[in-house]
Amino acid sequence: MTVAASRGGENSRPDRYGMVFSLLLTSFLAAALLNSRVSRIVTLLLCAGALVLVMRSPDLPVRATRHLRWALLAGSVLVGVLVALPTGRVIEGLAALWMAGILLFTAVVLVRRVVNHRVVTMQTILGALSAYLLLGFFYAAMLTVIAKLSTQPLFADGAQANNDAIQYFSFITLTTTGYGDLTPAGQPGRSLAVLEALTGQIFLVTLVARLVSVLGTERQRPDPSVGDEPLRRPLR
Repeated sequence: MTVAASRGGENSRPDRYGMVFSLLLTSFLAAALLNSRVSRIVTLLLCAGALVLVMRSPDLPVRATRHLRWALLAGSVLVGVLVALPTGRVIEGLAALWMAGILLFTAVVLVRRVVNHRVVTMQTILGALSAYLLLGFFYAAMLTVIAKLSTQPLFADGAQANNDAIQYFSFITLTTTGYGDLTPAGQPGRSLAVLEALTGQIFLVTLVARLVSVLGTERQRPDPSVGDEPLRRPLR
Protein backbone atom coordinates (compact mmCIF):
# COMPACT_ATOMS: atom_id res chain seq x y z
CA MET A 1 0.00 0.00 0.00
CA THR A 2 1.37 3.42 -0.88
CA VAL A 3 1.61 6.32 1.51
CA ALA A 4 -0.89 8.26 -0.56
CA ALA A 5 -3.36 5.44 -0.29
CA SER A 6 -2.97 5.27 3.45
CA ARG A 7 -3.53 9.00 3.70
CA GLY A 8 -6.55 8.70 1.47
CA GLY A 9 -8.08 6.19 3.84
CA GLU A 10 -7.86 6.97 7.50
CA ASN A 11 -6.28 10.38 6.98
CA SER A 12 -8.53 11.41 4.08
CA ARG A 13 -9.46 14.66 5.79
CA PRO A 14 -6.21 16.35 6.85
CA ASP A 15 -5.88 16.99 10.55
CA ARG A 16 -4.97 20.49 11.64
CA TYR A 17 -3.45 19.82 15.00
CA GLY A 18 -0.91 22.58 14.54
CA MET A 19 -3.84 25.01 14.65
CA VAL A 20 -5.32 23.22 17.66
CA PHE A 21 -1.97 23.44 19.45
CA SER A 22 -1.77 27.17 18.64
CA LEU A 23 -5.26 27.79 20.03
CA LEU A 24 -4.39 26.00 23.24
CA LEU A 25 -1.13 27.93 23.66
CA THR A 26 -3.05 31.17 23.10
CA SER A 27 -5.52 30.06 25.75
CA PHE A 28 -2.65 29.39 28.15
CA LEU A 29 -1.23 32.89 27.60
CA ALA A 30 -4.68 34.46 27.96
CA ALA A 31 -5.11 32.87 31.37
CA ALA A 32 -1.70 34.14 32.43
CA LEU A 33 -2.02 37.72 31.13
CA LEU A 34 -5.70 38.65 31.50
CA ASN A 35 -7.79 39.09 34.61
CA SER A 36 -9.59 36.02 35.92
CA ARG A 37 -13.07 36.71 34.53
CA VAL A 38 -11.92 37.72 31.05
CA SER A 39 -9.39 34.88 30.85
CA ARG A 40 -12.07 32.31 31.71
CA ILE A 41 -14.26 33.57 28.87
CA VAL A 42 -11.37 33.65 26.36
CA THR A 43 -10.15 30.22 27.45
CA LEU A 44 -13.64 28.75 27.13
CA LEU A 45 -14.13 30.10 23.60
CA LEU A 46 -10.63 29.08 22.43
CA CYS A 47 -11.10 25.56 23.78
CA ALA A 48 -14.49 25.39 22.06
CA GLY A 49 -12.73 26.39 18.83
CA ALA A 50 -10.18 23.63 19.38
CA LEU A 51 -13.05 21.18 19.87
CA VAL A 52 -14.54 22.19 16.51
CA LEU A 53 -11.23 21.50 14.78
CA VAL A 54 -10.75 18.17 16.54
CA MET A 55 -14.25 17.02 15.68
CA ARG A 56 -13.51 17.34 11.96
CA SER A 57 -12.26 13.76 12.30
CA PRO A 58 -13.52 11.44 9.52
CA ASP A 59 -13.92 8.74 12.16
CA LEU A 60 -17.04 10.51 13.44
CA PRO A 61 -20.46 10.57 11.67
CA VAL A 62 -20.70 13.83 9.73
CA ARG A 63 -24.32 14.71 10.54
CA ALA A 64 -24.15 13.76 14.22
CA THR A 65 -20.83 15.56 14.56
CA ARG A 66 -22.23 18.75 13.01
CA HIS A 67 -25.19 18.82 15.41
CA LEU A 68 -22.96 18.06 18.39
CA ARG A 69 -20.50 20.80 17.44
CA TRP A 70 -23.24 23.41 17.23
CA ALA A 71 -24.76 22.25 20.52
CA LEU A 72 -21.42 22.42 22.32
CA LEU A 73 -20.59 25.81 20.80
CA ALA A 74 -23.98 27.20 21.79
CA GLY A 75 -23.58 25.85 25.29
CA SER A 76 -20.08 27.32 25.54
CA VAL A 77 -21.27 30.75 24.43
CA LEU A 78 -24.08 30.62 27.00
CA VAL A 79 -21.66 29.61 29.74
CA GLY A 80 -19.30 32.40 28.62
CA VAL A 81 -22.12 34.92 29.03
CA LEU A 82 -22.88 33.60 32.52
CA VAL A 83 -19.21 33.82 33.50
CA ALA A 84 -19.11 37.43 32.27
CA LEU A 85 -21.91 38.36 34.65
CA PRO A 86 -21.55 38.67 38.45
CA THR A 87 -23.51 35.47 39.04
CA GLY A 88 -21.72 34.19 42.14
CA ARG A 89 -19.50 31.27 43.08
CA VAL A 90 -22.02 28.51 42.39
CA ILE A 91 -22.62 29.54 38.78
CA GLU A 92 -18.88 30.00 38.26
CA GLY A 93 -18.30 26.53 39.65
CA LEU A 94 -20.91 25.00 37.36
CA ALA A 95 -19.42 26.89 34.40
CA ALA A 96 -16.00 25.45 35.26
CA LEU A 97 -17.58 21.98 35.40
CA TRP A 98 -19.02 22.49 31.89
CA MET A 99 -15.61 23.57 30.66
CA ALA A 100 -14.00 20.51 32.25
CA GLY A 101 -16.46 18.32 30.35
CA ILE A 102 -15.65 20.10 27.06
CA LEU A 103 -11.92 19.70 27.66
CA LEU A 104 -12.12 16.02 28.59
CA PHE A 105 -14.35 15.19 25.63
CA THR A 106 -11.98 17.01 23.26
CA ALA A 107 -8.97 15.19 24.70
CA VAL A 108 -10.64 11.79 24.30
CA VAL A 109 -11.62 12.47 20.67
CA LEU A 110 -8.13 13.78 19.94
CA VAL A 111 -6.31 10.82 21.47
CA ARG A 112 -8.61 8.39 19.68
CA ARG A 113 -7.75 10.07 16.39
CA VAL A 114 -3.97 10.24 16.78
CA VAL A 115 -3.60 6.61 17.89
CA ASN A 116 -5.41 5.59 14.68
CA HIS A 117 -3.09 7.59 12.40
CA ARG A 118 -1.60 5.10 9.96
CA VAL A 119 1.27 7.46 9.13
CA VAL A 120 3.01 9.07 12.10
CA THR A 121 3.74 12.67 11.12
CA MET A 122 4.33 15.96 12.92
CA GLN A 123 0.56 16.43 12.89
CA THR A 124 0.30 13.25 14.95
CA ILE A 125 2.86 14.55 17.45
CA LEU A 126 1.15 17.94 17.64
CA GLY A 127 -2.15 16.15 18.25
CA ALA A 128 -0.64 14.22 21.16
CA LEU A 129 0.90 17.40 22.60
CA SER A 130 -2.45 19.17 22.23
CA ALA A 131 -4.12 16.38 24.19
CA TYR A 132 -1.46 16.83 26.88
CA LEU A 133 -2.26 20.54 27.13
CA LEU A 134 -5.96 19.72 27.26
CA LEU A 135 -5.33 17.51 30.28
CA GLY A 136 -3.66 20.42 32.05
CA PHE A 137 -6.62 22.67 31.28
CA PHE A 138 -9.06 19.94 32.34
CA TYR A 139 -7.47 19.57 35.76
CA ALA A 140 -7.31 23.36 36.11
CA ALA A 141 -11.07 23.49 35.45
CA MET A 142 -11.69 20.75 38.04
CA LEU A 143 -9.56 22.62 40.58
CA THR A 144 -11.68 25.69 39.85
CA VAL A 145 -14.80 23.64 40.55
CA ILE A 146 -13.37 22.71 43.95
CA ALA A 147 -12.32 26.30 44.66
CA LYS A 148 -15.78 27.68 43.83
CA LEU A 149 -18.04 25.00 45.29
CA SER A 150 -16.09 23.91 48.35
CA THR A 151 -16.45 25.65 51.71
CA GLN A 152 -12.72 25.40 52.44
CA PRO A 153 -9.92 27.18 50.54
CA LEU A 154 -8.22 25.34 47.68
CA PHE A 155 -4.66 26.26 48.64
CA ALA A 156 -2.98 26.21 52.05
CA ASP A 157 -1.37 29.18 53.85
CA GLY A 158 -3.99 31.62 52.58
CA ALA A 159 -2.78 31.52 48.94
CA GLN A 160 -5.36 33.02 46.59
CA ALA A 161 -7.02 30.58 44.20
CA ASN A 162 -7.38 32.89 41.20
CA ASN A 163 -7.37 31.72 37.61
CA ASP A 164 -3.67 32.15 36.85
CA ALA A 165 -2.62 30.53 40.17
CA ILE A 166 -4.84 27.51 39.48
CA GLN A 167 -3.49 27.12 35.95
CA TYR A 168 0.08 27.47 37.22
CA PHE A 169 -0.51 24.83 39.88
CA SER A 170 -2.19 22.49 37.37
CA PHE A 171 0.66 22.49 34.88
CA ILE A 172 3.50 22.20 37.40
CA THR A 173 1.58 19.25 38.84
CA LEU A 174 0.98 17.71 35.40
CA THR A 175 4.70 17.91 34.65
CA THR A 176 5.58 16.84 38.25
CA THR A 177 7.75 19.94 38.65
CA GLY A 178 6.40 20.61 42.12
CA TYR A 179 7.97 23.87 43.29
CA GLY A 180 6.05 23.68 46.55
CA ASP A 181 4.92 27.32 46.61
CA LEU A 182 1.29 26.21 46.23
CA THR A 183 -0.11 23.17 48.03
CA PRO A 184 -3.71 21.91 48.27
CA ALA A 185 -5.37 22.61 51.59
CA GLY A 186 -7.91 19.78 51.64
CA GLN A 187 -8.43 16.21 50.54
CA PRO A 188 -10.30 16.89 47.25
CA GLY A 189 -7.48 19.10 45.96
CA ARG A 190 -4.78 16.69 47.13
CA SER A 191 -6.44 13.70 45.50
CA LEU A 192 -6.90 15.58 42.25
CA ALA A 193 -3.25 16.71 42.31
CA VAL A 194 -2.03 13.13 42.72
CA LEU A 195 -4.29 11.93 39.90
CA GLU A 196 -3.06 14.72 37.63
CA ALA A 197 0.62 13.93 38.31
CA LEU A 198 0.02 10.25 37.51
CA THR A 199 -1.94 11.12 34.36
CA GLY A 200 0.77 13.47 33.10
CA GLN A 201 3.58 10.96 33.54
CA ILE A 202 1.66 8.00 32.10
CA PHE A 203 0.55 10.08 29.10
CA LEU A 204 4.08 11.22 28.28
CA VAL A 205 5.60 7.77 28.64
CA THR A 206 2.93 5.69 26.92
CA LEU A 207 1.71 7.96 24.11
CA VAL A 208 3.94 10.93 23.34
CA ALA A 209 7.25 9.08 23.71
CA ARG A 210 5.91 6.13 21.70
CA LEU A 211 4.72 8.35 18.84
CA VAL A 212 8.02 10.24 18.73
CA SER A 213 9.89 6.93 18.53
CA VAL A 214 7.98 5.93 15.37
CA LEU A 215 7.88 9.38 13.74
CA GLY A 216 8.14 9.06 9.98
CA THR A 217 6.97 5.46 9.82
CA GLU A 218 3.84 3.91 8.39
CA ARG A 219 2.06 1.68 10.87
CA GLN A 220 0.46 -1.35 9.23
CA ARG A 221 -2.44 -3.41 10.48
CA PRO A 222 -1.51 -6.83 11.90
CA ASP A 223 -0.78 -9.51 9.32
CA PRO A 224 -2.37 -12.85 10.35
CA SER A 225 0.42 -14.78 8.62
CA VAL A 226 3.11 -13.29 10.91
CA GLY A 227 1.19 -13.14 14.18
CA ASP A 228 -0.28 -10.22 16.07
CA GLU A 229 2.71 -7.87 15.90
CA PRO A 230 1.86 -4.91 13.61
CA LEU A 231 4.23 -4.18 10.77
CA ARG A 232 6.04 -0.85 10.48
CA ARG A 233 8.00 0.51 7.60
CA PRO A 234 9.76 3.85 7.18
CA LEU A 235 8.42 6.39 4.76
CA ARG A 236 10.49 6.87 1.62
